Amino acid sequence: MASIFNTNDNQDLISRIEKLTPSATPLWGKMTVDQMLKHSIAPIDVVFGDLVIKMPFYMGWLGRMFKKSVLNNEFKKGSPTAKEFIFKERYNFEQSKQELIEKTRKFQDGTKVIKLERHPFWGKMNPQEWDTLMWKHLDHHLKQFGV
Repeated sequence: MASIFNTNDNQDLISRIEKLTPSATPLWGKMTVDQMLKHSIAPIDVVFGDLVIKMPFYMGWLGRMFKKSVLNNEFKKGSPTAKEFIFKERYNFEQSKQELIEKTRKFQDGTKVIKLERHPFWGKMNPQEWDTLMWKHLDHHLKQFGV
């Protein structure tokens, strides 16, 4: 599998983000392209320690039960997400796109960008699991918009 920490793989993600346009429409789901960009930035902010999410204990327990299954399979269309990752307004497309590119590029610095050992939902995560989660999430939403 590709790695968000690998310079070439990371650049492939960035090239796909760069192909997005304000008029891009989803192949599935309800998000607009600008909402998807904001949605994709939020989990990165969690990894970088810039966004703190509080989960009820039982949600963390549930997440730990399903972590391996999610990390070992494709993300499903319409999967539930944290309320902090839902963006319903309209956002500046170019600004959001540039922010996602910059934050994706930071992963080229390697695992030192990871500021959390425990994901609020999935529990304890090693660098490979963070890599898989970040790659699959971003890849899923870029596919959602045809890039």
